[in-house]
Amino acid sequence: MKKIYMIFFLSLIILCGCANFEKNSSKSQKEYTRDIFAMDTYMHLKAYGEHADNALGYASEQILSLEKLFSVTEANSDIWTINHAQGTPVTVSDDTISLLEKAIEIGEKSNGALDVTIYPLLTEWGFTTDKQQVPNHEIIAEKLQLVDYRKISISGNTVQLPRDMQLDFGALAKGYTSDCVTDILKKNGVKSALVNLGGNVHAVGSKPDGSLWKVGVQNPFSPSEQVCVLEITDKAVITSGNYERFFTDENGEKYWHILDSSDGYPADNGLVSVTIIGDNGLLCDGLSTTLFVLGTKKAIEYWKNSSDFEMILITDDKKIYYSEGIADSVQFTASYEAEVISRE
Repeated sequence: MKKIYMIFFLSLIILCGCANFEKNSSKSQKEYTRDIFAMDTYMHLKAYGEHADNALGYASEQILSLEKLFSVTEANSDIWTINHAQGTPVTVSDDTISLLEKAIEIGEKSNGALDVTIYPLLTEWGFTTDKQQVPNHEIIAEKLQLVDYRKISISGNTVQLPRDMQLDFGALAKGYTSDCVTDILKKNGVKSALVNLGGNVHAVGSKPDGSLWKVGVQNPFSPSEQVCVLEITDKAVITSGNYERFFTDENGEKYWHILDSSDGYPADNGLVSVTIIGDNGLLCDGLSTTLFVLGTKKAIEYWKNSSDFEMILITDDKKIYYSEGIADSVQFTASYEAEVISRE
């Protein structure tokens, strides 16, 4: 971006002096923003350039459109329709099919650590309502019979689930949405933008001055603070943690919303926070939940067998593991033991 304007500057000196350049340069660097409440979270979009304002308008419309497709509570959304079809086939949008196909792909690769049919269990725990509770063992065992992504049937744009099985896109929707938003911005000529969908961050290019974006990762033991700062360009940074949505029972026991589909209880495999960094928001969103469920050892193995993302794992004993691909772009601000992991 900087080089383009330098060439433009030299041309303008020859043709019509520098005053005109200063006016155009100011316009090209102008910041535009949008604040939206959607998908049960506050979203902040900012973009730079003469086309940025219109692009943000289109992006905002897309966010609201996708919310209507993916909502589990809005009547006649794709997900609501599937969840209430009671075993009959349902025709849905291309966006919903894309999400389902990626969910199944990650489910297969992780042996079910990500399972989008988890909704009946989430409901029993009250994470989809304001009535959070610890279900009894019998109810959990009963609802577990309805959790199995392998029973999802897709044919073209038609989806069919067994009776009483239900979907939830909570682990994928915002990541997919950030991909759609950044794609809209780029197609409308935006070369510098930062999309924050309730903590799911996705950058377009670098800052207008050419420097890298700085994204903080929350400290799971003190969420008002940061555990580290990442420098990124054209990347998504998405975190899942046990400090985001949780409740405590009368005995002070903590229960969080990331459930393990193998037993129906909150995933408690040693991790308290997983941050995924990559080019694709949908993948990052899905993997942040997946690796949290897998736990430290299996998460590291998963990363070693992949090549399309980097990660930061924080364990319940306050140890940090981070992948070698981000070693030069992360600065830790918390005094926890940190270990870089490599594929060797």
